[in-house]
Amino acid sequence: MPLTVLSDSEINAILYSLSRDDVLSLQNNLAEALHEYSTGTQETTGCCQSNQPQRIAIPASNNQTTLFMPASTSTSRGIKIVTLATISEISCNDSLPSIKATTSHTSTTSSSTSTSDPPTLASQISNISIGRSTKPDPSITSSQSTSPIGSLTLLTATGTPYAFLAASTLTAFRTALTATLIFTRRTNVHTLCVFGAGLQALWHIRLALLLRGPEIHHVHIINRNFERARKLMEEIYTSPDWEHLRKSNSKLDFSIVSNEYGEYNRLLKEHVRKADAIFCCTPSTTPLFPAEYLTSTEGRKKGRYVSAIGSYRHDMIELHPDIIRQAVAPEHKHHHHKHAERGGVIVVDSLEASMKEAGE
Repeated sequence: MPLTVLSDSEINAILYSLSRDDVLSLQNNLAEALHEYSTGTQETTGCCQSNQPQRIAIPASNNQTTLFMPASTSTSRGIKIVTLATISEISCNDSLPSIKATTSHTSTTSSSTSTSDPPTLASQISNISIGRSTKPDPSITSSQSTSPIGSLTLLTATGTPYAFLAASTLTAFRTALTATLIFTRRTNVHTLCVFGAGLQALWHIRLALLLRGPEIHHVHIINRNFERARKLMEEIYTSPDWEHLRKSNSKLDFSIVSNEYGEYNRLLKEHVRKADAIFCCTPSTTPLFPAEYLTSTEGRKKGRYVSAIGSYRHDMIELHPDIIRQAVAPEHKHHHHKHAERGGVIVVDSLEASMKEAGE
């Protein structure tokens, strides 16, 4: 059997070439695998939970953690091994200048052929404000990347290796593919709020636009480091890989909000409240926003889809526990939106793993 070896750049090229139908097909396969994982038995399927060992985390002395994640089906075996930076305390300058940028994207709908260059990020930025910031949370302001680096090895049921794949982009894509499974079934997806500006945020945004692009009008990127968010925005606005998504919706606009900006708390509350879907894509060690933004009377006036990428340590947390508690609270008579009678639903990849590892 030939051995397929794919680098991260090769995987990136393959994933960027996927059409909407390709992504929907992959989502269908993933949904079937997750269903088998949750409901199957050793007698009926090789994908059942009892055949999937929990991942192992091994810390290193250089602020790195290596994760070992084995998996199996009836026809194959696999293991993903990735190493990533462990969030640690860093020093921050309390007098750091603060910046907030809002960008708007307008597509050209003319049928004529244009030879002009694509708009640069600089030409799209408006409303730049300089002020004084509060001290940012060190769990997210670090310039050190927390994206996993490693590989995925696939073997036949008899142990013959047949694929060796770089894992960085593949990991982000798989997480976003799962997060958008339920997102595609939401009625309203007018406004998205995305926390983070790394690979996870990039693929959550890309798949959301690929699957529901014409219905999305606002994408708010919230990141506590402005420079990383700026780089993500620059790629979205200038890369040829995003051109068809930019041109497919003339109403689509983006904004960047950083807590290096003096109005961060006000804008954070405003964007979270207005969001139809919230994607949390960070390794934060503190909740990304106060629970009352969603649990108060005002916050409960509309339903939302909230997705968190999860964690591998109990001190990593994106959502305040009060948000989780309210989602599973007993029904009451004072409902604030038309879907409230159905109650909230929490969906996880693995209940056992979530109870063991998730900070929430």
